[in-house]
Amino acid sequence: MVTTDDDALASRLRRFRNHGLETDFRQRAARGATYSEMVDLGYNYRLSDVQCALGLSQFGRLEQFLKRRSSIAERYAGALASVPQVAMPAVSPHVRHAWHIFPVLLRLEQLRADRDTILAGLRAENIGAAVHYVPAYWHPYYQALGYRRGLCPRAEEAYERILTLPLFPAMADRDVDDVVAALRKVLAYYAR
Repeated sequence: MVTTDDDALASRLRRFRNHGLETDFRQRAARGATYSEMVDLGYNYRLSDVQCALGLSQFGRLEQFLKRRSSIAERYAGALASVPQVAMPAVSPHVRHAWHIFPVLLRLEQLRADRDTILAGLRAENIGAAVHYVPAYWHPYYQALGYRRGLCPRAEEAYERILTLPLFPAMADRDVDDVVAALRKVLAYYAR
């Protein structure tokens, strides 16, 4: 879902989701047109009726989801603030974060292991931690276009240190506590 108060952007987004076509079926029917001209690059990103119904039903639960995600993030931040091997995400006071993910930045200089080893340790503790996101230009598609590693050294350095902890609205506080305990255990094992 995209929201905007920019009419020109809204029109462009509608074309993008509809194969780049200037008009949709209803507009063509109203004009008596037999086809629509493709004026932009676009794709078939139109939602089905079922997807729309599901989205609308979930939209009614958005506030509940955001509150729970925020509560989990606060719990993580409070429990991990004193752990020297990780840095917590920073959020400006005037921003309401959606907490789609909860990334921590590993302070590798304080560890005898790399991020992947820490990740494997968490998974061995039955924690579904993950890594978000690989620098886009590392993917083969962009490599074929000539983009090479080293293009954004800070992003690459962050990627090597970032670890995403589980965060979803159905997590119970005890689940969050289990994640924290496992992370503390793994980090303590590899601490310098």
